[in-house]
Amino acid sequence: MSTLVLTATDGAARTGTLHTAHGEVRLPAFMPVGTHAAVKAVHPAEVRACGADIVLCNAYHLALRPGAELIDRLGGLRELMRWDGPILTDSGGYQLVSLDGVAALDDEGATFVSPYDGSRLRVGPEEAVALQARLGADVIMCLDHPVAYGAPAARAAEATARTHRWAERCRRAHPGRDRHLLFGIAQGGFDAGERRRSAEVIAGLDFDGVAIGGLALGEPPPVMEAMATAALERLPEALPRYVMGLGTDAELLAMVGAGVDMFDCVLPTRLARNGTALTSGGRLSLRRAAHRDDVRLIEEGCPCPACAGGFTRAYLRHLFSAGEILAHRLLSLHNLTHLGVLMNGARAAIAGGRFADYRRDVLAGLAGGPDSPPALFIARARGLRYTPAP
Repeated sequence: MSTLVLTATDGAARTGTLHTAHGEVRLPAFMPVGTHAAVKAVHPAEVRACGADIVLCNAYHLALRPGAELIDRLGGLRELMRWDGPILTDSGGYQLVSLDGVAALDDEGATFVSPYDGSRLRVGPEEAVALQARLGADVIMCLDHPVAYGAPAARAAEATARTHRWAERCRRAHPGRDRHLLFGIAQGGFDAGERRRSAEVIAGLDFDGVAIGGLALGEPPPVMEAMATAALERLPEALPRYVMGLGTDAELLAMVGAGVDMFDCVLPTRLARNGTALTSGGRLSLRRAAHRDDVRLIEEGCPCPACAGGFTRAYLRHLFSAGEILAHRLLSLHNLTHLGVLMNGARAAIAGGRFADYRRDVLAGLAGGPDSPPALFIARARGLRYTPAP
């Protein structure tokens, strides 16, 4: 059986299922990020209840702490973090941008300096694949070399060529798709032609899926969409497609409409820690003094524990002001549920042949502001009901 089974398309948008060794993933899918083997402040059963089928963990950080050998000895990531579904691991290529100055690389691989104790970690393509397999990932990502927006064209071309060489080595080191799917990563900098060429190269290497990397690195949204679309033009329909690092409603639906299946981002939990809620009318800052005596819910009709539980904006603002951890938990659950509802609605809209209308309505809601009428969100929430963790 193919790892990807499409059940409906609507224009370029598609819905279906990704089959992995530890469960199915409904597509399109948003993957909450558990960098250190935990989605911050949220129990694994709650992550599932928010609508997620798969989570992302970071192999680079986990290799440094607590270490792959210990994780393996403790039964692998799934046993360690008590997550019962599929796991995708990021190889560490992104850290070549985010940790610029504390990472060095050459054609054989990358050397990272630990932000925890100053130790060095050497990772080549073969080591990246072996590390992720040892962690127990269902989806392994190739080691790649992205560049930040604004990098010189020559540097981007060099990084893309290195990504291609590393992809070939990762493919040869792949332990087998019966337990671990292997996704290649297309690069190309911020040139549409290079994006197309890189997608062709990666798609030709017999991977189980292809990610479009090197985006959401400071470029304007129209540039991001143009670069992703250029790559998608050269990707076969039979492969799952993944754009890394996207987490806003508008970005996600733009890329779903272009034919992307999978996404990840730290945005929902990071915003939650800063007191910001995702709503169908945009972002809502609960730290504002205007919410001091605001008895409204974050969003009427939302099935998350914060809204369904009756916690008011005034109470949530108080929790943030008092430094209570419950504030982070409730808002993280709300934001993750918001994206779960968004993806659930997208899947239903594609299956019903009305994705363009769905996207238009969501964007109209965002333009209306966070206190716009909740009817749209209630319509999107149908079919997703939060079940509290036991």
